[in-house]
Amino acid sequence: MNRKRFIIEARDVLKLAWPLLIAQITQMLMGVSDTIMAGRYSATDMAAVALGFSITIPLLCFIQGIALALPPIISRLQGNKNIAGIADASQQAGYLVLFVGLVIAAFIPFTESIVSLFPMAPELHSITVDYVIYVFLAMPGFAIYQWLRNYCEGLGKTKPTMIITVIGLMANIVGNYLFIYGVGPLPAMGGAGCGVATALVIYTMLIATFIYVRLAPALRKYDLFNQWYRPNLKTIGRTFALGLPIAMTILFEVTLFSAVALLLAPFGATVVAAHQVALNFSALMFMFPMSIGMAVAIRIGYRIGQKNPRQAKIAARSAILIGFITSACTATFTLVAKGFIISLYTSDGEVYAIANALLIYAALFQLSDAVQVISANALRGYKDTTAMFIITFVSYWLIGLPTGIILGRTSWLTNEPMAAAGFWIGFIVGLSAAAVLLGARLLYIQRSTNVLIEQPA
Repeated sequence: MNRKRFIIEARDVLKLAWPLLIAQITQMLMGVSDTIMAGRYSATDMAAVALGFSITIPLLCFIQGIALALPPIISRLQGNKNIAGIADASQQAGYLVLFVGLVIAAFIPFTESIVSLFPMAPELHSITVDYVIYVFLAMPGFAIYQWLRNYCEGLGKTKPTMIITVIGLMANIVGNYLFIYGVGPLPAMGGAGCGVATALVIYTMLIATFIYVRLAPALRKYDLFNQWYRPNLKTIGRTFALGLPIAMTILFEVTLFSAVALLLAPFGATVVAAHQVALNFSALMFMFPMSIGMAVAIRIGYRIGQKNPRQAKIAARSAILIGFITSACTATFTLVAKGFIISLYTSDGEVYAIANALLIYAALFQLSDAVQVISANALRGYKDTTAMFIITFVSYWLIGLPTGIILGRTSWLTNEPMAAAGFWIGFIVGLSAAAVLLGARLLYIQRSTNVLIEQPA
C-alpha cells in the first residue's frame, strides 16, 4: 500500500513538474536571446542590457516571490473542496501583487538616479537608463501575469504556463529584432530596444494567460472573475506574511551569486569568466529540481487541504527522491561532458582550464542544491515560509559566503587563496547546510501537522 501511494504521488509530482521545467528553461532562453541579439548590435549595448538586467531582475524576482504565496493557499482550498473560497483568496492575493508592481513602477521618475548608483562607463549610462525605464513600465503587467500564472499553477494547471512561456520566447525574439535593429518605420534602438521587447513580451504573456483563465472550461467552476471581492486587509496581510519570506529567500540567492562575482573581480577577467561558465550551466541544471519543488508545493497544499498529512509526507519524500536521482544524472553528465559544455561558452584556453576544475564542484553542488530547493518548496506547501527564510539566510550568508571568502580570498586555511574554487566550496557548504536544516525543519513540520490534523475537533 505504501509503495502504491508513493508511486501515485511521484506520478502526480512529475505530471505537474515537466511543464514547469520547460517554462523555466524557456524563460532562461529569453535572457540568452537578449544578450545574443544586443551583442550582435554592439558590445556596448550588450553590456548595457546586462547591467539593466542586473538592476531589474531582483525586483522581478521579488514580485514573483510574493505571487508564489498563492499556489499553496488555493491548492489547500481546492483539496478541502472549498471552491467558493478560491476566487476570494485569489483576488486578495491579486490586490497585493498588483500593489507591489505599482509601487516599483512608481520609481520610474527616479530611474536615472537609481542607475547612477551603479558604477559604469558614461556610454553605458543612457542605454541602461532607457532599458530600466521600459522594464519598470511593465512591472504592473508582470505582477498581474504572475498572479494569474500562479492561480493556474495552484489549481494544478501547469501546461498553460509552458505554452504561454514558449509564445513569450517567440515574441521576445521578434520584438528584439524589431526594436534593437529597427524595421521599416521603427528606429533602431539598440540595447534599449531589449527593454521595449521585454515589456511587450510581459504584456503578451499577461493577455494570453488572462484569455486562458477567462475561457478555459477546466477553470470555469472557480469563477475568478464572476464576482469581485473588496480588499480584505486581514487576508492580504496573511498573504503578504506568507509571500514576503519567499521573495526574500529568492533575493538572498540572486544577490549571493552577484556578490561572489564582485568578490572574484580582483582575480581578473579570466577567473570571472570561468566562474560565469560554471554558474550559468549550473543555473540551467537547477531548473530540474526547482520545477519538482514548485510541483510538490502544489501537491502538498492539496493533500493538506484534504486533511491527509500522510499523503502530503509521501509527496514530499517522492519529490526529494526524484530530485536527488535527477540531480545525480545531471551531475554525472556534467562530469562526463564538461569539456563539451565549456566549449559551448568559450575557446579561450585559460578560461577552459579554470572552468574545467570548477565544473567538478558544480557537479557536487547540484546534489545538495536539489535537496534544499525541494525541501524549501515543500515547506512552502505547508505554509511554513518564515523558517525557510531564516534557514536560507543563515546557510547562504552566514555559512556559505564566509566559507567562500575565507577559502577564496585569504590564506587562513590554505597556502594561497583558492579564488573561484574556494567560493564554489563555499556554495557546496552553504547549500549542504541548507539541505540538512530545511530537511530537519520539514520533518518537524510534518510531525506537527499530523498532530494538528489528527486532534479531535
